[in-house]
Amino acid sequence: MTLLEHLQSIPDPRVQRTRRHELQSLLTVALCATLAGADNWVEVAEFGQQHEGWFARIVPLPSGIASHDTFARVFRLLQAQPLEHACQQWLQELAGQVQGTVAIDGKSVRGSAKADRPRALHLVSAWAADMGLLLGQCQVDGKSNEITAIPQLLQLLHLAGCIVTIDAMGCQKEIAAQLQEQGADYVLSLKANQRHLHAVVQKHFEGAGLQQQAQAERESPEAPELQENVYVESFRGHGRQERRSYRVHPIPEALRRAAAHWPGLKGVVRVERERQQKGQPTGHEASREVSYYLSSLPESTPAHVLAHSIRAHWSVENQLHWSLDVALREDAAQSYKDQGPYNQALLRRMALQMLKSDTSVKIGLQAKRKRAGWNLDYLAALLGLSR
Repeated sequence: MTLLEHLQSIPDPRVQRTRRHELQSLLTVALCATLAGADNWVEVAEFGQQHEGWFARIVPLPSGIASHDTFARVFRLLQAQPLEHACQQWLQELAGQVQGTVAIDGKSVRGSAKADRPRALHLVSAWAADMGLLLGQCQVDGKSNEITAIPQLLQLLHLAGCIVTIDAMGCQKEIAAQLQEQGADYVLSLKANQRHLHAVVQKHFEGAGLQQQAQAERESPEAPELQENVYVESFRGHGRQERRSYRVHPIPEALRRAAAHWPGLKGVVRVERERQQKGQPTGHEASREVSYYLSSLPESTPAHVLAHSIRAHWSVENQLHWSLDVALREDAAQSYKDQGPYNQALLRRMALQMLKSDTSVKIGLQAKRKRAGWNLDYLAALLGLSR
């Protein structure tokens, strides 16, 4: 099914006698205009009016194109769950069998905040990094945080066989358990919000833990040997040179009691990043950053596999969040009332996925949006319509 066909299932929130424009028509015009470069309701209505004849061939327009006020009002009233469900169904069909690393990460829509409501809309998204596909998103309740939103998002996804990466906010026993129940492995960023666990892992990698392990091996021949699994990579570009080292250890002795409460936990990871900026004087100390992770992957998993998943998590910033902000100008979008901000965010994500999925032209996302506005045949192809 095309996305437009999925959108037909969304119920209209308006009273029948007040409807001059069909919901399907409003959704179609809004999506097409967003694809074609419109960033607000005035631009959406203007795009629709300029191409009214074209739209009349694909959706009913008994009263013409709606005004920008009508678009704004309807998207404020539209319940987010049906639109979210339609979007989710379409994304699942697009993705098929998900493979590789799935990054779970949050993003705020800065333009949705204002003086009397300083907290901006925040969404948690699932990004299939190896496939370049958005799998779904979930709104974070203004009275909670990502810890409650992540399990809701995971429930919507088919993750069997995937490696799921989540930042420190999602490093929770309950989330680890849910991922294991869904047949997925995890690589969870470990920071000070898990204070005891973080301190033990840090101490282990800084040497005290290794010395204790060596002593245990000397005292007991049956003590398991520490199998260090290492991968190192270097990059040069963008005016800097960077070296990353990944050290993967099985659960250290000092962590075994705590690890028993983390379903599936099999190893800990230390990542050290050293960065030297081009042009710095000789002898200038490189910047250094160390981070830790919990992993449910089998102990035999090569370190380069975990390195790939950790790098893939970072890709959500430039492949999803950056694209939304730069190509679709999300942070500049000023929508405040009711369901309006979230519904517009869903619209942008659907448009972004359509643009990313198109391989017919080798141009950037912004250029694709312009092309969709200039060439209605190209716009029809993005929508899966016959020309």
